[in-house]
Amino acid sequence: MQRTRIGTSGLDVSQITLGCMSFGEPDAGNHGWTLPEEESRGFIQRALELGFTSFDTANAYSAGRSEEIVGKALADFAQRKDVVIATKVFMPMRDGVNGRGLSRGHILESVHASLRRLGTDYIDLFQIHRFDPTVPIEETMQTLDDLVRSGKVRYIGASSMWAWQFAKLQHTAELHGWTRFISMQAQYNLLTREDEREMYPFCLDSGVGALPWSPLARGKLTRPWDAESTRFATDGLAPSLYHQAEDSDRRIVDAVLAIAAEREVRPAQVALAWVLAQPVVSSPIVGATKMQHLDDAVAAAELTLTDDELRRLEEHYVPHAMEGFA
Repeated sequence: MQRTRIGTSGLDVSQITLGCMSFGEPDAGNHGWTLPEEESRGFIQRALELGFTSFDTANAYSAGRSEEIVGKALADFAQRKDVVIATKVFMPMRDGVNGRGLSRGHILESVHASLRRLGTDYIDLFQIHRFDPTVPIEETMQTLDDLVRSGKVRYIGASSMWAWQFAKLQHTAELHGWTRFISMQAQYNLLTREDEREMYPFCLDSGVGALPWSPLARGKLTRPWDAESTRFATDGLAPSLYHQAEDSDRRIVDAVLAIAAEREVRPAQVALAWVLAQPVVSSPIVGATKMQHLDDAVAAAELTLTDDELRRLEEHYVPHAMEGFA
């Protein structure tokens, strides 16, 4: 797999990032479909063999177990200097004072806990998982800047918020000479394109790279519309997604399936190839619970869609309300 850089930054990542929400313990946290450690290690090892160099997790995934599994596996199968580890802060990790959000206390507590679980002395990309309206922006951005200056964090990124919120965060950092975000991790796929209106133009203009989550729409783009996977049926977030424009979304899925049949490739490859073709995208984040998912991701990176195919995939989209964070 080829490598690329996130936006205009110097951070070198694989063309596709392995999303590690799938790795943890089924009875820890709120993702009952996660794979336990022994199975997870096989996916991480195989991903490294296929050329994945960047791995995205979060402290909240499987109540911290994802970080532990990822950190241990990467230590066993790779050299630290050869991989990029991304994790996140914001979600509740415990009850009580500073147990969640983007206060200085919670950020500092969280980064130290993530470093310990990951078994590393620095995090390549430390991302805020959401926007926190309860904490002054200056407090959050100064704390993140302190972490970069300390060497515990090398770059910072953000995830899933309104464009005006992201612009305020970036502007505050610029005003004070603090570290700016290099990445925006938001939901982006053929069924969810609302960030094309404001967020992504802002990112392109300011050199921020997009790291889309759910580029396959929780698997909705990989199978006939009425089919449902175990993960989709049990994912706490999935039931709230992809119901706003069912008729148009169904036609988009049909287009994916038709092009896949014509190309004699799997639908996941077509859907992911579309995401990779978007100029704002640096490295989409793809999860895996079957080895075929990794193979599909690598194949998608080598699939170039024609202008006509891109038109067919895009022509049925209609506006949606934002989903997944608001």
